[in-house]
Amino acid sequence: MLDLSGRIALVTGASRGIGRAIAQTLAAQGATVVAAARGDNAAATVEAIAAAGGKAEMAGADVSDASAIDALVARTLERHGRIDVLVNNAGIAKDQLMLRMKRDDWDQVIATNLTAAFALTQAVLKPMIRQKSGRIVCISSVVGQSGNAGQANYAASKAGLIGFAKAVAQEVASRNITVNVVAPGLIETDMTRAITDNARDEWAAKIPLKRLGTPGDIAAAVCFLASDEAAYITGQVLAVNGGMYM
Repeated sequence: MLDLSGRIALVTGASRGIGRAIAQTLAAQGATVVAAARGDNAAATVEAIAAAGGKAEMAGADVSDASAIDALVARTLERHGRIDVLVNNAGIAKDQLMLRMKRDDWDQVIATNLTAAFALTQAVLKPMIRQKSGRIVCISSVVGQSGNAGQANYAASKAGLIGFAKAVAQEVASRNITVNVVAPGLIETDMTRAITDNARDEWAAKIPLKRLGTPGDIAAAVCFLASDEAAYITGQVLAVNGGMYM
């Protein structure tokens, strides 16, 4: 069993779906989780962790706001004195064909999915360098590897995370800080539950493992990369997609 006892883990986009599963799984392995999301949206995540006997606290933050990121990291350091794990999970989608995509839809997706990861990573690196240890995990997407029609903004942001993580991994490896990426495939979330059963079955049929993934599948990969067992892994993309893209 992975042991994250005593670690402080900051997880963005922790209100539901993959982010909630990541927060719960890290807490189940002993980490104290700072569950960040807009307003009080992460309250249910924190309650679920507490009910299971874990340690977590809610942090209201809009990660597209640079000042909110600075305040989030400062508050976490003030309360806990360190940040051991950062999971850049927060993300949005504003899908549209390229010829119809509005500039604002591009800007918002890039700001939330990519620029926020830059700002958060930059903010946590100083304390991690002082600690001489740290784990940073960025949540990309199969779309960032394969592309997808109608998602030029989303695909660009998720592909950007991969290049970003590889570059930063090279910069901080000597400080015992690892930076990796988890790239989910088609996952059972609120978004996929909204599609018809027939459409879901059609998608599942195209996946070699013949099913959609679960948030827990992604959380398990993140937890591994955050652990001591992954100490010699950095700059890597762990695709958790059932084989839909190889």
